Amino acid sequence: MNFSELMTLVKEDWISHQRDWTLPGFRAIAICRFGQWRMSIKSFYLRAPLSLLYRILYRRARSVYGIELPYTVKLGRRIVIEHQGAIVIHGYSEIGDECIIRQGVSLGVKSIAHLDDAPTLGKRVDIGAGAKLIGKIHVGDGAIIGANAVVVSDVYPGETMVGIPARPIKSTTDIPARPKKSPPPFPCDVNAL
Repeated sequence: MNFSELMTLVKEDWISHQRDWTLPGFRAIAICRFGQWRMSIKSFYLRAPLSLLYRILYRRARSVYGIELPYTVKLGRRIVIEHQGAIVIHGYSEIGDECIIRQGVSLGVKSIAHLDDAPTLGKRVDIGAGAKLIGKIHVGDGAIIGANAVVVSDVYPGETMVGIPARPIKSTTDIPARPKKSPPPFPCDVNAL
């Protein structure tokens, strides 16, 4: 990744975060991308001060914002971290384009015996607050993970998962289209009023 690509990705993330550079989610993602970019610098002597800066910024994001997002995570484009606090993303996780991650989310491994078995998220995955995705699982494109769900198995594209352990409740592929004009919530005769 060259510097121009870094700036393009950071700009997309900034736009995804409603053009607000003060949001902790944007800052954590920008720090992660900076950490990935600095690894492309071949010379140890040029990379060393950037590595020191990255470590300071990473620890600040982890300690102040509660967002642990190491540079080894494979990040897609336009990812949004909506709220801060208790977000832990394992270093071998993969996050697809346009995913939304909320507070209290963990993407982690099942055991320390298999440290590289981390979750992979497809595109446009929406993860609710407090959800835990554990182990080498794949979450399909457009899936929705409900708040506080514990996902330990693969999720098909478009599925909505809830519960402990998480189970599918519906698929977005079979949801009927919303009517053009919704009926009133209670049938009533306006003339009778």
